[in-house]
Amino acid sequence: MAHLRSRRQLALAVPVVLSLTASLGFLPGVASAAPLAQSTVATAEGPNLSYVVNTKTNKRTIAAVQKAIAEAGGKIVITYDEIGVIVVHSTDPAFGATIRAVRGVESAGATRTSPLTPAGTTDLGAVDYLTDAEAAKVKAASADIPDAEPLEADQWDLRAIGADKAAKINDGSDKVTVAVIDTGVDDTHPDLAPNFSKSQSANCNGGVADTSEGAWRPYTPQDYHGTHVAGEIAAARNGIGVAGVAPGVKVSSINVTDRASGLFYAESVVCAFVFAADRGVEITNNSYYVDPWLYNCVDDPDQEAIVDAVNRAQKYATKKGTLHLASAGNSNHDLASDAILDASSPNDTTPVERTIDPSECFDVPTQLEGIVTVSATGVKNEKSYYSTYGNGVIDIAAPGGDARYQIPDTPSKNGRILSTMPNGEYGFLQGTSMASPHAAGVAALLKSTHPGANPGRLQRLLKAEADKFACPTSYDQNGDGVQDAVCEGTPSVNGFYGFGIVNALKAVEK
Repeated sequence: MAHLRSRRQLALAVPVVLSLTASLGFLPGVASAAPLAQSTVATAEGPNLSYVVNTKTNKRTIAAVQKAIAEAGGKIVITYDEIGVIVVHSTDPAFGATIRAVRGVESAGATRTSPLTPAGTTDLGAVDYLTDAEAAKVKAASADIPDAEPLEADQWDLRAIGADKAAKINDGSDKVTVAVIDTGVDDTHPDLAPNFSKSQSANCNGGVADTSEGAWRPYTPQDYHGTHVAGEIAAARNGIGVAGVAPGVKVSSINVTDRASGLFYAESVVCAFVFAADRGVEITNNSYYVDPWLYNCVDDPDQEAIVDAVNRAQKYATKKGTLHLASAGNSNHDLASDAILDASSPNDTTPVERTIDPSECFDVPTQLEGIVTVSATGVKNEKSYYSTYGNGVIDIAAPGGDARYQIPDTPSKNGRILSTMPNGEYGFLQGTSMASPHAAGVAALLKSTHPGANPGRLQRLLKAEADKFACPTSYDQNGDGVQDAVCEGTPSVNGFYGFGIVNALKAVEK
């Protein structure tokens, strides 16, 4: 998958406008798509771009800004009154600069560098599907494991964190829901259907939640990422295929991908966080970064607006009781370093190579304050070769797979993660995309065991009950004499593992 999953905590160099969001008095209300008369004043014509306009949350300010948007020729898509975020479309190249000068606007900018396009499909990447012959071999091996699912012999990841043993004590509460903010989930899959929550699912593409039947599903079978993630979290123990880390909890789908490009734009992610909070979701999993910038630099007005808008939305959800987990990234970047080379942004037009300071340019939502950042490990409990890391940035680690250097002694001998795929199939994937849902599943078990725990306490429990791993003495994975990454920190907290690798068994024993 091109960019799927790819934080430094935003408590560092946070602009004043962002630090204010933590203390905003969120007003009750429902997001509205208020139609306003559009200006008849001629403006310059350019590509039709989507913008986020961030304001104070009082009704008078929002109304005044809405009027200014209309006068500037902008078309309001939706207004999130409770967080002061307005999604707008405009073809005027000067729209962003014009609106940033309006009184009451705290930040505003384009969420993409390419124009809005008609619906289409895109190939998100390849997957290693489990063949019938391989499945037969796995089922034979699984038959020798007491109480195992038919394909569980290949799920080394469950055993690595004690999820197989945890399921015999407490497989999770059906009063806990994990929302998969992703490419959509095929809820017709037999391993997902028993635990799927339709009432907490939607399609947020474009910034407005569509809850019509099936809107949350992937657009095509190639949009398999979200279905795989959902299975890792909550595939049911029903004797059919695989098992999730928390097979008794509910899972929902919030599809946030653009139909034409498959990318994750800010307005869709804002919609997802607000929708999850308002529908009572306890946990969200975020195995992506907000396009088109791998890192959003707050000295750029467009990128600052993206950070501001998404941060407002995730803080709103946190305040309402939702814990967010996100994958650290697949670039083997040190998010605690002084500089990182970003050669992939923007990814919706032509990337321009730039060197960024990760304390001022943020991977969103991963580096937002309060979000649990998850790095990836393999079967040997070593950092996966691709996983991004950083002392003081990574909160927790979890199995994400490593098919290059960490090969398990399983029937398929596949170092990746086996999980559900659209159309009732199964396949192997690896990435921090796969690590985050393992941690989300453990968080769901903790919420099931401690139903009164708020997001802050859940974070503390997740870290306290993790298995501690010190930095390795050497991390020369390919044996060429060069360190492939440098781990810093203590045996208890460090850049590779954060507070340790999640432990599902401990989550249900207390």
